[in-house]
Amino acid sequence: MENLTHIYDEGMPFENKSLDDVSFEVEDGDFVGLIGHTGSGKSTLIQHLNGLIKQSSGKIYINDFEITQKGLNLTDVRKRVGVVFQYPEYQLFEETIAKDVAFGPENLGLPKEKIDALVKDSIESVGLDFEEYKDKSPFELSGGQKRRVAIAGVIAMEPEVLILDEPTAGLDPAGRDEIFELIKDLHRTKKITIILSSHNMDDMAKLANTILVMNRGRLEFIGSPREIFKSHIGRLKEIGLDIPQVLELAIKLREKGLDIRGDIITVEEAKDEIIKALRGRGKC
Repeated sequence: MENLTHIYDEGMPFENKSLDDVSFEVEDGDFVGLIGHTGSGKSTLIQHLNGLIKQSSGKIYINDFEITQKGLNLTDVRKRVGVVFQYPEYQLFEETIAKDVAFGPENLGLPKEKIDALVKDSIESVGLDFEEYKDKSPFELSGGQKRRVAIAGVIAMEPEVLILDEPTAGLDPAGRDEIFELIKDLHRTKKITIILSSHNMDDMAKLANTILVMNRGRLEFIGSPREIFKSHIGRLKEIGLDIPQVLELAIKLREKGLDIRGDIITVEEAKDEIIKALRGRGKC
């Protein structure tokens, strides 16, 4: 992304600069966490990446292909970038799961044999048995299963980049864990670049390799979760963001005199550090 700016209602009395000169680069195959409070520009940024809205200025490239060039057929963008929006199950509409997943590849004009292979692979990639589910109505499924089908419909288009906007919104804890495990598996097996938007800092710490922090339309920070959460705690709180709960725990334990690292971001790290510190005191 190069110097991307977007102004809503430009030239009008209530114009609003939602993105302000945003530039960053994501490595191929990375897993990126996108965080920011309401109004930070996250949603506007995501919509640019899929060509849903046009920039006021600036450019976006997927590898060497500029998706912001004038006159571009949006099909050329959506071949490269797939987006799963919040509550994607509301976008399901076909009478069977197989037909729903096939909708995207069909609109790309792919041959039937290719579409059939993509549909089968995509349904199985999200943890559903193809033969068992292909002829079922998507409306017979649970909330978590519907979300899996919606994700399958996006990955069936073989995007180079998969963007997920709050993909666990509205799910119970078990459903959240299932979807996050699915996303991790897709990243590992499909080798695609993933950009995941979430408000949950604990999820970001566990899942992402790189974190982008948005604030008032600008890119505030970019770096690894450990770098972001270790070096910018004060600023994150200033702009209304939390830090992982285990890091909050580590800070409080250090204040109580326990000798543990100050850059803990996962439960496993916290457990290991606390055991080590207690052993050092002869208490474990």
